[in-house]
Amino acid sequence: MVSNINRKEERTRRHARVRTKVSGTAERPRLCVFRSNTNLYAQVIDDVAGKTLVSASTLDKEVKTKKSNVKAAKEVGALIAKKATAKKIKTVVFDRSGYIYHGVVKELAEAAREGGLEF
Repeated sequence: MVSNINRKEERTRRHARVRTKVSGTAERPRLCVFRSNTNLYAQVIDDVAGKTLVSASTLDKEVKTKKSNVKAAKEVGALIAKKATAKKIKTVVFDRSGYIYHGVVKELAEAAREGGLEF
């Protein structure tokens, strides 16, 4: 008999597996993406110091779309790139947090690239 798949648990397993290899430094911090049913969040993190350098989400005032969809992902990606370049961060390591690189995560990444971040 096949049991039900706990998707949240599977995602956290994938995320833990990726995090053993992906780490952010002061020279090249980590761009981490989290998506919930209602909102999108992106952070640029220096894992050595344990600090969040820049963050953006659909909860920010600059973002017009207050949902977790592709349109909002483009806005959040552009905003995180704008904030990161203001702090003189050019290159990052992309951490998709165990999500499939498709849809919302892909659009956020492409918008961040268009905004000036390199990864």
